[in-house]
Amino acid sequence: MRHDKVGTVMTTDVVRAEYGTPFKEVALRLATHGISGLPVVDEDDKVIGVLSETDLIMHQATAPGPYGAGHRPRLAHLAPGAGRRTAKGRARTAGELMTRPPVTVHADDTIVRAARTMAQRHVERLPVLDEEDRLVGIVTRRDLLQVFLRPDRDIRTEVVREVLADALCLPPRSVEVSVTEGVVTLTGQMERKSETEIAVAMTRRIDGVVDVVGRLTYRLDDARLRVEEQAGAMHGVADDWLRRL
Repeated sequence: MRHDKVGTVMTTDVVRAEYGTPFKEVALRLATHGISGLPVVDEDDKVIGVLSETDLIMHQATAPGPYGAGHRPRLAHLAPGAGRRTAKGRARTAGELMTRPPVTVHADDTIVRAARTMAQRHVERLPVLDEEDRLVGIVTRRDLLQVFLRPDRDIRTEVVREVLADALCLPPRSVEVSVTEGVVTLTGQMERKSETEIAVAMTRRIDGVVDVVGRLTYRLDDARLRVEEQAGAMHGVADDWLRRL
């Protein structure tokens, strides 16, 4: 079953910074390229951190002097995260300002995995690494959304071919498949209840599927049969042990 890889949607021309890149140069690169963040790499192109507009804003908000926060409440240094904010306020280079450790993905990871990583870690972009963990690209939320631009007809073709025909070996037209705006509807009757569950689960995993509506019926509820088979197998094992006594 097809799962687009991160490498197929990532941007390969990555704007980056090095540990010693000055603060103003980082700001210039973000503004010039119209981006909101970039990775920081070492001399071996290994990602050691990431920088975002938030980091730059935090620098300005906590920096001393006329461009900083000015007067601070007493005991502000005891607040959670105060040490990190103070360090960012004094940062002069990308390495001192960056957030670490970086959240990354590999080019061979699926788009689904990258999307989950973004959602779980609350980030908007992910540096993409190769097999040797070197930077080869960057992927953003907008890049990942491309998977949902697949035409409905392509999604339907994949459901019919890879789920119904290849995986479940069903005859043509035994299940009706319709796709509207990425929502797949499966209608028809199948032999076993387990097959309907497999059909829905596999369809849901196809790239570009927004949701699955299962309108499938079945002739045989094999859930009880599976329980009875398992119980029979356990009974057979017990009988074998009794015979050995």
